[in-house]
Amino acid sequence: MKCKELKQVFNPFLPLNEYIPDGEPHVFGNRVYLFGSHDKEGGETFCMLDYTVYSAPVTDLTDWKCEGTVYRASQDPAFGNPNPYMYAPDVVQGNDGRYYLYYAMAGGEFTGPIHVAVCDTPAGQYEYYGCVRNLDGTPYRRYITFDPGVINDDGKILLYYGWSLGTHRPMNPEGNEEAANLMKEKLVEVQVQMFGKSREEILGEPEGIMGANVVQLADDMLTVISKPVRIMPGQFDASGTSFEGHAFFEASSIRKINNMYYFIYSSEKHHELCYATSRYPDKDFTFGGVIISNGDVGYQGRDEADRVNTTGNNHGSIECIDHKWYIFYHRHTHKSLYSRQACAEKIVLETDGSIRQVEMTSGGLNGKPLEAVGKYPAVISCNLTNGNMPHLDNGYSESDIPYITHDEDDHYITNITEGTVIGYKYFTFLGHLQLGLRIRGSAQGEMKIFAAEKLCAEIAVDPAAEWHDVKAEINIEGTKALFLKYSGEGSLDLESFNFDYNF
Repeated sequence: MKCKELKQVFNPFLPLNEYIPDGEPHVFGNRVYLFGSHDKEGGETFCMLDYTVYSAPVTDLTDWKCEGTVYRASQDPAFGNPNPYMYAPDVVQGNDGRYYLYYAMAGGEFTGPIHVAVCDTPAGQYEYYGCVRNLDGTPYRRYITFDPGVINDDGKILLYYGWSLGTHRPMNPEGNEEAANLMKEKLVEVQVQMFGKSREEILGEPEGIMGANVVQLADDMLTVISKPVRIMPGQFDASGTSFEGHAFFEASSIRKINNMYYFIYSSEKHHELCYATSRYPDKDFTFGGVIISNGDVGYQGRDEADRVNTTGNNHGSIECIDHKWYIFYHRHTHKSLYSRQACAEKIVLETDGSIRQVEMTSGGLNGKPLEAVGKYPAVISCNLTNGNMPHLDNGYSESDIPYITHDEDDHYITNITEGTVIGYKYFTFLGHLQLGLRIRGSAQGEMKIFAAEKLCAEIAVDPAAEWHDVKAEINIEGTKALFLKYSGEGSLDLESFNFDYNF
């Protein structure tokens, strides 16, 4: 989402009615392309829409362009029950110069294999090409063939994939062998149900079927020509490794930077994107750290109980765009896992190759603080909390919380009640100004305005069914985080806010 007058870009950086999670950013030529799943606004499940691609010049990340629908689920021969939707994709350029799109068909269960479409250009009309297969032509289904990540490593095509359970699922009880065995049995039953595999097939894998894996593909981009290698454990196998506490969950993504391989993934905690590194593409990966959490959990020591947003699954990757590095991720709206929006933040690759965790901001790709001038949508908030925000494990939250929603073309924050804090990071303020809030609702109280931790003003809020503006004068200079905190009875909606120096 951009502000044309100031040539700025916000989080989420696509139009407010667009929901493209699981983002894989790739620079091809002089443009960066965002490939991802496609959620429906207010959707009923994951990935209900066809693949739509956005791109921007590498030199101007305020100028995102919709390339249109590039591939439809109905083009795949496997389309239909039980596989009506396409999940998180990745795209790689083959040795023949064409672009290959890898994805999993699913509908709550993912039985494999990984499917492939092809196109002559990064964001043209892709055509179904086939499925990843064994040398004998049969579909490749080893382990859990889900969430593909692909790299052309100097002509060698490597496919990363896998899935595991996370800590928000039941864990094996400690100190109770009978209960532990029962839990393991239930885990096998879950795997049989979700992955279309037999009990014998699951138990026949010495390493288990859960974890991150890699195989090499032939130049045809379909045929597996190597044995699969487990490069990272899931949570049940991570004890005693560098991944303990941040084991692999899903979202395989691979980058090669300065002859070092970076594997970006969603951990067992779901809300965080982590990375692991190795000098080799298929062995010796060690845990590097957390890059981002969609609740800022872990950032500067923040606990899960103090998450600054509703958290949920996360999926994305890093990309170098015009000599600067960014992490692409997604946030959750509508109190559900099913309406996720693309966001991004600048990151720094340290001289030793490490990446420090970054916080969520409202500016994201802007490259500098937003100007405290003119009108902004309220939903560019990077913090939205009542102090008791939930983690979304599946479906919708029944919690009484503030959240981002929509009504036809209106996008706004709703259910703002006593103690709700709404944060925007960061703005450059120019001194004495009038701040206006566009609100409605049953609220009777006041909205307190903070620049960082300094109280700047209090705005009276009275009940009103229609959108209307309330205003206050504030005097702030320099780069500050803007926080709004409601105190009072009832609830209100916030549609936008406005900075005016000429009142």
